[in-house]
Amino acid sequence: MTARLILPLACLLPSLAFAAEAIEPGRIVSAATGDWDKNGASDLALLVKPDEGTDEDNAVYIYLAGEDGPLALKSAIPNKVWGQYGMVGQAPSVTALSNGSLVITTHNDSVGRDRWEQKLTIAYRNFDFVVAGYTYSSYDTLNPDNTSHCDLNVLTGKGKWNDKPVSFKGELVLFKDWTDDRGQQACGIY
Repeated sequence: MTARLILPLACLLPSLAFAAEAIEPGRIVSAATGDWDKNGASDLALLVKPDEGTDEDNAVYIYLAGEDGPLALKSAIPNKVWGQYGMVGQAPSVTALSNGSLVITTHNDSVGRDRWEQKLTIAYRNFDFVVAGYTYSSYDTLNPDNTSHCDLNVLTGKGKWNDKPVSFKGELVLFKDWTDDRGQQACGIY
């Protein structure tokens, strides 16, 4: 095998090992079923907490089912979704929408005076998962006038911040490549 092939294969090994690991049921934080690829079969999305003693965020596993076949892992993304399972007011969740999209919700409803909620709408496009929408809302428990709400369509680059229209560069961002600061910058959060 040539050196040109060894390096790319070596880079794939950590992700392949992650995808092949067995998921202990006690690590599953949230699950949702729906038809992500719109083929008539029920698919599955899981949020999975990291191993004990790590400072990583939750992983996301998304499985697709063939029309007559078993579920197959389509996407395994480690260290992706913030949230403390078992911590009141900070557990993340995944839900299915009737249109075949997923919503991953993270929030802080319990610690400090700054409370917030963030939602990522994930859609299956061009044989991969992309971020279609980003919603962020916050409020200050000591200052009721200090609130914000931002709702963006990441694909079109249009949205609203505190009921005022905003625009930004719309783009097709793969979910595995998404970072929350993209949405926060478009919302003017920092």
